[in-house]
Amino acid sequence: MQSLVVLSGAGMSAESGIPTFRDMGGIWEQYDVTQVASPEAWRANPELVLEFYNQRRKKLFESEPNNGHLILAELEQWFNVQIITQNVDDLHERAGSKQILHLHGELKKARSTGNPNLVYELKHWGLKLGDVCEKGYQLRPHIVWFGEAVEAIGQAQAIASIADIFVVVGTSLNVYPAAGLVHYVRKGVPVFVVDPAKPLLGNNNNVTYITEKASTGLMKLKEMLTPQ
Repeated sequence: MQSLVVLSGAGMSAESGIPTFRDMGGIWEQYDVTQVASPEAWRANPELVLEFYNQRRKKLFESEPNNGHLILAELEQWFNVQIITQNVDDLHERAGSKQILHLHGELKKARSTGNPNLVYELKHWGLKLGDVCEKGYQLRPHIVWFGEAVEAIGQAQAIASIADIFVVVGTSLNVYPAAGLVHYVRKGVPVFVVDPAKPLLGNNNNVTYITEKASTGLMKLKEMLTPQ
């Protein structure tokens, strides 16, 4: 069974009503990123940081996977599908995909500020000051903030390097280190880019662009890759 590796970004979940962070009208236009998504922000105003992520989490609890997520899960009938996602939502999981690597953390989880190995699944959207781990340390969002290391990038690079087919969906390829994963794809491996904005991959001649949103673009990809 061929290995189909998917790099998904904010456009993957936009059709589920999850606001994108960098597009026009996205989240970062409403907030100063240094005030809500950095270690400095957490030290300066943890209540504001918690409220910012509480609102994001509340929206996620109200959202459902879209057809794009469902198609990727369906492709597991024909391929060994591994998803590397820049998204912090759990929509890939809820759609039924089995192998997902979250580069930037997971919104529905919290972790201890005293021991980063203590990570907890949140059953509700609210996380507040006074919510502590079993060791008594305050819980923080299980998110990779600006200025923090993307610890999963090495694992992601290894996954990209064994792809037989590589798919980029819903990402501008402007955010590093995730954008650099395309450079780990072996020469000659077909690459498919699904995005209306058509992010360019330099001089790679083995790229097929599907300039549509995730749901319709991935349907076209499925028709191209699977028996009819």
